[in-house]
Amino acid sequence: MGTVVDDAASAEFRAFFERHYAELSRLAHLLTGEPDAADDLAADALLALWHRWDRVRAADHPAAYARGVVANLARTRVRSAVRERRRVALFWSQREERTENPDVPGVVDVQEALRRLPFRKRACVVLRHAFDLSERDTALALGVSVGTVKSQTSKAMAELQRLLGTRHVPQRVRVAMVRTGEAGGRNR
Repeated sequence: MGTVVDDAASAEFRAFFERHYAELSRLAHLLTGEPDAADDLAADALLALWHRWDRVRAADHPAAYARGVVANLARTRVRSAVRERRRVALFWSQREERTENPDVPGVVDVQEALRRLPFRKRACVVLRHAFDLSERDTALALGVSVGTVKSQTSKAMAELQRLLGTRHVPQRVRVAMVRTGEAGGRNR
């Protein structure tokens, strides 16, 4: 019963695909500047169109609808790439620092306490106190809100104070990360 409609829809989509795939791929390439990603974005857009094919084929301008889907996917990809570049830039922008005569047992204690924290709390503490990033820069680096950075850092610091039994956690974190070369990202 439904096979006739399904076969007709499938044939229409196949014809649409063949007629517009190259154009959509070219559009994706021009929007992202990434020739390798263009085919993937066009394919992802066409897959999304297939899932909504009943609505797309009823639209006044299905090709325009398809171009909009490609543009939205390209925008998402570009934004994601920008966020990733910011994270990398923030990570590597910090200078490497060294501490003279560090308290090695203290460093080991801090590292162990940090390992016990969930990733997001640990990342907030390390970026804020070992890398001296602002709340905003930490939020950008982690792809979260400033409020999340504030709450996760506060909770993590309370947990570290409980684990380490000291109020000087920010300084101990900084010393521990500088000592191991983690704050600068490289050992020399």
